[in-house]
Amino acid sequence: MRVYIPATVTMLRALNAKGEVAAVGDTAFALTPALRESYATGTAEELEYAAMIEAARASLRLLAGELADDPSGVLPRRAVISADVEDATLRPDLDFGVVRLAGSVPVSLVAAVHLDTENAEPAVRAAADVIDAADLGDPDAEFTLGDAEDHELAWYATEELPFLLELL
Repeated sequence: MRVYIPATVTMLRALNAKGEVAAVGDTAFALTPALRESYATGTAEELEYAAMIEAARASLRLLAGELADDPSGVLPRRAVISADVEDATLRPDLDFGVVRLAGSVPVSLVAAVHLDTENAEPAVRAAADVIDAADLGDPDAEFTLGDAEDHELAWYATEELPFLLELL
């Protein structure tokens, strides 16, 4: 199953250094049967993209925590790690596309890394500041969140990760 693991640049650095990534709470997103049923139409590729977007939104929550701890030392970019795993279990109690991983994911199972580009940083920082308010329905916060989500995540092959991190 292809899963989308919400991450931060800090987590990408750990993946590069340790050769594995531990999803926060072992939580990831995927095209689950419940997610498929929640959409009236859509190809598998479109629905996989929807799962990745949910992971990117979860990445904002992770960033909000990192920024609260170190506002100037954290690179405000959403990150998502795509991986192909066999041992993910469905978590419909949390949301349609949520899965639980059995543990850390080795780099050998990582298919790609998705990361915001530099031009998204101001919008991502602003969205991380208001993600909770957006979830609670604040229209101004939702607008700010939309500004960040208007930025597409760039795609990088797993082999590019060391070079990507070096350039950040």
